[in-house]
Amino acid sequence: MPPSVNAPGAPALALPAELTHPQAAATLARLQQAFTTHTDAVLVLDASALRQFDTSALAVLLECRRTVLGQGRSLQVQGLPAALGRMAVLYGVDGLLGLAKAESVE
Repeated sequence: MPPSVNAPGAPALALPAELTHPQAAATLARLQQAFTTHTDAVLVLDASALRQFDTSALAVLLECRRTVLGQGRSLQVQGLPAALGRMAVLYGVDGLLGLAKAESVE
């Protein structure tokens, strides 16, 4: 499922319900393509639909961050599942993803 644009305000690109190793490359490609049409200074990724994920989801988020920063913009992740936030803390990348400690360990 391709990322979709959500509610008014800062456009948010929605992550799919499943983001594991088999979906990672295709999801990243779709997101990077979507980045070209969303030119806001802050790009928002909505992770609230994520139900099944592994460390590949973190890799996709980190690559999205790298891409967006390279364009002189910033990335905001909203709706991150608590388990993925804990995984980000475990791997020490929560700060890179802009996650507050309290948000990451709920």
